[in-house]
Amino acid sequence: MKKMKGSLKNEQSSTLIPMAILTCMFFIFGFVTWLNGPLIPFFKLACELTESQAYFVTFAFYIAYFVMAIPSSWLIEKVGYKNGLSLGLIVISLGAFLFYPAAGTRTFGLFLGALFIMGTGLAILQTAANPYVVVIGPRESAAARISILGLANKFAGFIAPIALTALVLSNMADYTAEKIAILDSAAKSAALDSLALQLQTPYIYMGLIILILAVLVKFSPLPEINLDEDNDISHLSIFQQIKNVAQRPQLVLGVITLMLYMAAEVIAGDSIGSFGKKLGVYGENGDFYLKLTSFTMTAMVIGYILGITLIPKYISQVLALKISGLLGMILILFIVFISPNIIVSLPGIPPLPVVLLLVALLGLANALCWPAIWPMSLQDLGGYTKIGGAMLIMAIVGGAVFPLIYGALADAINMTSQAHTTFEKTRSGNQIAYLVLLPAYCMILFYAIKGHKYRSWSKN
Repeated sequence: MKKMKGSLKNEQSSTLIPMAILTCMFFIFGFVTWLNGPLIPFFKLACELTESQAYFVTFAFYIAYFVMAIPSSWLIEKVGYKNGLSLGLIVISLGAFLFYPAAGTRTFGLFLGALFIMGTGLAILQTAANPYVVVIGPRESAAARISILGLANKFAGFIAPIALTALVLSNMADYTAEKIAILDSAAKSAALDSLALQLQTPYIYMGLIILILAVLVKFSPLPEINLDEDNDISHLSIFQQIKNVAQRPQLVLGVITLMLYMAAEVIAGDSIGSFGKKLGVYGENGDFYLKLTSFTMTAMVIGYILGITLIPKYISQVLALKISGLLGMILILFIVFISPNIIVSLPGIPPLPVVLLLVALLGLANALCWPAIWPMSLQDLGGYTKIGGAMLIMAIVGGAVFPLIYGALADAINMTSQAHTTFEKTRSGNQIAYLVLLPAYCMILFYAIKGHKYRSWSKN
C-alpha cells in the first residue's frame, strides 16, 4: 500500500476508514482511562488508603505516558503506525489480565502495576493515533477531527463509571466505611477481600475484547502514513531530535500547556467521586458518588459536540482555546469560594451540592483544549512531527503528578480543619485543593493568546 505524507494524496484514500478505526481506538482510550475515577474511592476503601495514597491510581496510570512516550515513538518508527495501534491494544489487554491476581490478593502494588501496563499500551496508541489524525486531512479542520475522536473518548468516559458501578460495585451500600469500621479484623479482611474480587471478571472480559480488537486492527484496511518523507530526520539520534525540536517555542509551550491541561482534565474527572463522597452524596444504593465522573464526562461530550459543530466554520480553534482557559479560571474561583451547603435538586438524582455541578462543568472548559493544543503545537514541525507528538504524549504526565498534589493538599487541609475560620470549617480540603488548577487555566489562556504564535525563542 502506498504510504501517505502530510495529508492523503488521492480521493480513494479518504479519511473515512481511518477516522472510523481511530474513533474505535479513542472509545477504548476513554473506557480504560475513565475507569480510574470510580477506582480511586474503591481502592481507598478496599485497600485502606488515605486520600493522597488513593491518587497513586492516576499516578501509576499516567506516569506510563511520560516513561514510555519516547520508546513508543522509537517502536512506531520500527513497526509502523498501524502495527503500533495493534501492539498498543495487546499491551492494554495484558494490563487488564493482571487485575485478576491483583484482586485475588488485594495487593495495591499489583493493581498499580496493572494500571502502569495499561497506561503503557495507551501511550503506544496515543503516540500513533494523534499525529495520524492531524495529518489525514486539512490542518485547519484538525481540531474538528480530534473533537470527533474526543467525543467517542468522553462518551466512553460517560459509560465506564456507570458500567463499572452496575456490573461490579452495585452493592457498595454493603461496604461503606462506617459498616467496615465496626467489623473485627477477620470479618473486615474477609469483607474487603470479597469487595476486591468483584473486579476480576469484568477486567478479564475487557482484556479479551481488547485482544480481539488488536487482531481486527492488524488485518484492517487502515493505510500507513509517513511523516518524514519531506524532511527525513531518521538519521538523527533521538537526543539530537529532541535538542533540535526544543528550538520550536510553539511545541515547547504546547507541551507545558498540555501538561497543565491534563492536570485539569484528570482532577476534574477523577476527584469528583471522592469529593462527592466527602460531601455525603451516597444515593439510595450507597454508590452514587462512584457515578459522578459521568457528570464531568457529560459536560465534556457537550463541549466536543460544540467543537464539531462550530470549528472551523464559526470559530477558530484558537478562539475555542481562549474561551476554555477563561471559563476554567472562572469556574475554579466559584468552586473554591462557593458554600458546599447550597443544594440543588434535579430530576432522577439525589440532591447535589452546587459545587459538585461546578466541578463537573470543568469538563466543558476542558473539552476543546486537547483538540486545539495538538495541531497548534505540531504546526510547521515537518519531519519533527513524530518526536513532537511523542513529547506531547509525555506531557500527559500532568495527569500523574498533579492529582497527587491535589490529594496531598486535600489531606493536609482536612487534617487541620479544626481550625480557625468559618471558611475552613465549611469547606473541606477536597474543595480548597482545586486551587491547584488555577495556574493551569492561566497557561491555557496564555498559549491561546500568544504562546502558539512563537516560532523562535530569540524573537520573543
